[in-house]
Amino acid sequence: MRESWRWFGPDDPVTIDDIRQTGATDVVSALHDVRAGEVWPLKAIRQHRALIEDCEPGLAPLKWSVVESIPVHENIKLARPGHEKYVANWIASMENLAQCGIKTICYNFMPVIDWTRTDLSYKLPSGAYALRFDQKKFAAFDLFILQRENAEAEYSAVEIAEAKQVFEAMSEAERSELTNNIIAGLPGKMTESYGLDDFRIMLSNYKRVDCGTLRKNLFAFLSQVLPRAEALGVKLAIHPDDPPRDMLGLPRIVCTADDLEVLFEAQPSPSNGITLCVGTYGSRPDNDLPSMARKFGPRIHFSHLRGVTRDPGEQRSFYEASHMDSDIDMVGVIRELLSEETRRTREESAPQDIFIRPDHGHQMMDDIGKVVNPGYSAIGRLKGLSEVRGVIRALSAQNKDSQHD
Repeated sequence: MRESWRWFGPDDPVTIDDIRQTGATDVVSALHDVRAGEVWPLKAIRQHRALIEDCEPGLAPLKWSVVESIPVHENIKLARPGHEKYVANWIASMENLAQCGIKTICYNFMPVIDWTRTDLSYKLPSGAYALRFDQKKFAAFDLFILQRENAEAEYSAVEIAEAKQVFEAMSEAERSELTNNIIAGLPGKMTESYGLDDFRIMLSNYKRVDCGTLRKNLFAFLSQVLPRAEALGVKLAIHPDDPPRDMLGLPRIVCTADDLEVLFEAQPSPSNGITLCVGTYGSRPDNDLPSMARKFGPRIHFSHLRGVTRDPGEQRSFYEASHMDSDIDMVGVIRELLSEETRRTREESAPQDIFIRPDHGHQMMDDIGKVVNPGYSAIGRLKGLSEVRGVIRALSAQNKDSQHD
């Protein structure tokens, strides 16, 4: 497996030199200053790649290997008249990346909002801080801050009463912080930042869009993109919806193993693959991650290795746990990824390594009090990468020993 590290560009508090010291060999990055729907210029891609790859003689080289992500314009998701130009622009960006040798592209198809958390500094018993999604807080936002039309129909009487209690206990500053966390966007977001009024308008655009319609629009997009991806040797890796369930009246269509079955039956191209985001899928108790890694192994082009711990009394709430200490059998997942790489080496003429990266590390030790991108501080991710690396080395050695027996 190829160890990678996400970098948000020159303004990232974690520098390229810092990344080099982690032992990672590959970088996951994007052109965050290009607006959704616009073409990524070839010159800008080359300049960004040079920031990553150019280094002094004697230093360990890094390679920009994975794009996370090219945004999919909302007009594509809605299949609005004229959306074809945005599909063409997406393809042009992919072509320019491939020309620069960058051929693994993570993307998502989440409408309006990208990945969402309610708490960005949830204090753990260790004293470190984690990201958290609190269902009661989210319901309080939906019902009493956003005041979304007909939202009450999606909650039970007990849930509404609990949300009201949470809302009334919050100060104005806490309500503002919660709103900002949800609608202003988190690091790496592929959607716009909104004010409440604009957010309501964006949600209203999806009033008549259900899961079937959104899935149809995804397939239409892929039917245009995948033939060109195949010709270029590009691997597309769709990221699951995070959290993986319908919310705010919005449909979510990449949440479970069944969703992936439907996706690959409709679009069987070998370029059509997934980002196995272990934490996102694992925030649903009905997703068995080692089983999914085994079942969809040939489709896994990229993997985010992180753990989540769900609340015992409310399984929709969770916090970002340590990479190896969560509700997810991470050792089992890594074992399956290694098995898939072994299969590729044995059966494919040009086997492709699986890119992995640590994800959403805790803010801890010297990073506490520093300005960091939430979930993307240095020390917590370094801890996660080291733990994952240890498991990979141990399982790989075990596999070699078993082959010699």
